[in-house]
Amino acid sequence: MKIIDIETITVSAGWKNWLFIRVVTDTDIYGIGEATINGFIKTTEACVHELKHFAIGRDPRDVTAIAQKIISTIQDAGHIHRLVMAAIEIACWDILGKSLGVPIYQLLGGKVRESIEAYANGWYRAERTPEHFVAAAEVVVNKGFKALKIDPFGTARNFISERDLQLAYDILAAIRGRFGSELKILIDVHCRFTPAEAVRVANVMKDLDLFWWEEPTSAEQERLSNEVALQSPIRVATGEQFDKVGRFYTLSLAGGISIWQPEPMSLGGIRNTLAVAHIAEANGAWIAPHQSGGPVATAVCLQLAACIPNYLIQEYFDPFNEPWTQQELVTWTPTINPENGHLSFPDAPGLGIDLNLEVAAAHPYDVNAFLNIYEEGWEKRLGQRK
Repeated sequence: MKIIDIETITVSAGWKNWLFIRVVTDTDIYGIGEATINGFIKTTEACVHELKHFAIGRDPRDVTAIAQKIISTIQDAGHIHRLVMAAIEIACWDILGKSLGVPIYQLLGGKVRESIEAYANGWYRAERTPEHFVAAAEVVVNKGFKALKIDPFGTARNFISERDLQLAYDILAAIRGRFGSELKILIDVHCRFTPAEAVRVANVMKDLDLFWWEEPTSAEQERLSNEVALQSPIRVATGEQFDKVGRFYTLSLAGGISIWQPEPMSLGGIRNTLAVAHIAEANGAWIAPHQSGGPVATAVCLQLAACIPNYLIQEYFDPFNEPWTQQELVTWTPTINPENGHLSFPDAPGLGIDLNLEVAAAHPYDVNAFLNIYEEGWEKRLGQRK
């Protein structure tokens, strides 16, 4: 079996564009992957076509060798290169699983659980008021979620005004008051604050029983998040922007953070995410992978959730995207168990999911589909570039 081509498929999902790939072989087996990143879809698509010659002509079942060839040949490889590496690596895993008739998680040691808890994101397309956010959260809870994530801080950057801080507190207090202690509330700080401000704001929020304080400060240096974690009354989670496994090792050295958020696409795929999970396990930490892309990236995370023991919880946007992205674009979506808020795992060979190319073609790349969290009203996720 040989790779004969790698195709790219760009899709506008409303507020964000997605990039999928198909690794085509000289047999009837092909694999799919995803390389979505906000604002850089066309850049990443060009990179796929520029680097695909490293994979063409090779046996796709030599997954690691192909991934290493793509990344090691580029001495100055960065985030975009690793997205491409991830997409191709994952598509090759898909082919390997299909060729053997088993899901990817069986190739990685088999299942350690039957489902994974999920937290909702992308659900709060509403005015930034306590009343509107509580109404939006009602939809989340009614879908069966027991956890949700929110950035209540408006357009704050570096520091936050007392007025905006009070509004953020009131939004969170309203959600906590409506749904009680059983609902996990996770906070995405989006690297907004200086280290000292992140600690100050966390102390203001400490009585709200928040589950975590994500990306509390600049991602320039891992130790800054460590310093916040060692002073914060809320447990800190971080790591979605890390594009190298070694950055998680650096994170472990300073301590204080026991929830790591590798993004499988940014890290270069499944193998590197497994490496982070092993480092986390050795340091008493758990992983909660970031996933704000499309449904193929969701399937990747669920394959990993099935087989990684120290996998805590999974981010899940899909039910809050346009309905056709679940009902028509893909052949499989996870179900959510309303009893415990858990997602099901795919069980078909490979990734367990495929794309409907006709539906993808009907929703082409949209230059305006872009999210800027420092733009007024970004919470509505309207996909408008000013």
